[in-house]
Amino acid sequence: MNFKTVLVCAMLFPAMGLAQGDVREAGSVSGNLQMLWQSYSEDALIGAIVPPEKSGFNAFGNLIYKQGGFSAGLRYESYLNAVLGFPGRFKGSGIGYRYARYADPAGKVDFTIGNFYEQFGSGMILRAYEERALGIDNALDGVRLIIRPIEGVELKALYGKQRLDFDSRLINGPGIVRAIDGTIDINGLLAKNGGYDWKTKLSLGASFVSKFQEGGTITKDSLILVLPENIGAWSYRLDAQRAGWSAGLEYSGKINDPNADNGYTYRNGEALLANLGYTRRGLGFSLSAKTVDNMSFRSDRDVLLFDLPINYIPAITQQHTYNLAATLYPYATVISGESSASAELFYNIPKGSQVGGKYGTTISINFAAANGLDTTNLSDQAEQVYGYERNSWGFGPSKFVRDFNVQVSRKVSKTFKWKYTYYNLEFNTLATPVTTTFKGIVYADIHVLETQVRTSKRQSLRTEFQALFTEQDKGDWATVLAEYTWSPHWFLSIVDQYNFGNSDPNARVHYLFGAVGRIDGPHRLSIGYGKRREGIFCIGGVCRAVPASNGFEVNFTSSF
Repeated sequence: MNFKTVLVCAMLFPAMGLAQGDVREAGSVSGNLQMLWQSYSEDALIGAIVPPEKSGFNAFGNLIYKQGGFSAGLRYESYLNAVLGFPGRFKGSGIGYRYARYADPAGKVDFTIGNFYEQFGSGMILRAYEERALGIDNALDGVRLIIRPIEGVELKALYGKQRLDFDSRLINGPGIVRAIDGTIDINGLLAKNGGYDWKTKLSLGASFVSKFQEGGTITKDSLILVLPENIGAWSYRLDAQRAGWSAGLEYSGKINDPNADNGYTYRNGEALLANLGYTRRGLGFSLSAKTVDNMSFRSDRDVLLFDLPINYIPAITQQHTYNLAATLYPYATVISGESSASAELFYNIPKGSQVGGKYGTTISINFAAANGLDTTNLSDQAEQVYGYERNSWGFGPSKFVRDFNVQVSRKVSKTFKWKYTYYNLEFNTLATPVTTTFKGIVYADIHVLETQVRTSKRQSLRTEFQALFTEQDKGDWATVLAEYTWSPHWFLSIVDQYNFGNSDPNARVHYLFGAVGRIDGPHRLSIGYGKRREGIFCIGGVCRAVPASNGFEVNFTSSF
């Protein structure tokens, strides 16, 4: 009997019990659906190509059944063929995710078989997650057990393989992932002594993750090196809160893990992440620092880019939302190694004050910096085997990024508000290769003015005026966006991105795209047409290259 048969039976048996007069809690069914269709037209001016099928289609639907502590679900996926920018090897239709889970109502035991997502701490040694817009899904397929033996203590153990591919069915990678994690909530552990009433909140955590992959050998000049089959990684973490203060510290280590990311070197890996923050009404700040050294961790040593990552290294830079800042020079963590730091401050100028105005004014300032590691290259055979020696946890000489931005937002009246953002970027395209036309550091200034006007009851117009100025790469850019909304159902938007400062007059192209849509409760349909620029699309510091395109786009989402 295969897994799908077991899952269907597991979902039907509770319903059969109810049909026979069982007085247990009634089950419920929920889910969601998304469909994306794109057509493609040839456009030599922007480099848009047309695949043989002349269109792309991605769709998925989740179906979840719950009754008491039991739940089971599956996701049906369809790529006919995948839209451009998605992994081209994703094809066909079938079940790409399925699971059955039981969670004890008392909260003592939580058991899952099949697919699941999981994260330990910040994710620096394990994060199984999905980012569908990027085509990333490294879900684990196996068994996970969570137990809470006493108040304040949680233990996790899991065993499985990672999702790698999809060809009318789920295809897992070759490696096996084994992991355990423990978290102690000090306040919960000492609840009988009034722990939950303490002003200070403390939690401790520790994790161990290992992977197995059949070994082999590699040859470097005259050296024949044996590849290890079992690789282990571990982490320790501490989190504390008191009043408006919060602090966190996490250390991770990994034994020698020769892989394609690090050129098959045998040096150990390390990472350190520290956070400090404070918030109170109208004021807050946060500080972060991170050093990552050789922490690429995959269940297959020979793959690159987005395939089979066991862990996730968060980017230290702010995740921008405006078009020019988010798509032209988005920063992603250099997993081979970087040292980075960031600081953020926000302040609400009180409403009614001379500076704050009638409704108040909000100011936020953010700065982030990342450099290469402070290292010394080894020599002779030691360099071939171990690569380099790290001298400190601090910054090395190679600049990766400097990202400074200031944002001021203000509500002027009941019908009008505005927001202005200034960015100053120094971006090394050799560290994060987001462009093929320039290699080096791009110096850019970006200005964004966003306005929103309520034109009448339930109708509003939102606009964005953006400009990027740089003497490097493709020169200056501008973006204009207008979005009109008839709440709660209709919306109409148009956006134009224009490379007006390109040194090649023939490349000064308007990337114009318009869309219209309707929202009915949980259902949303949008239809768009226009040009998309070739570039980088990022979410959460993880980026994927997308090709230029010209054509229609139909997007439908629904939940129930």
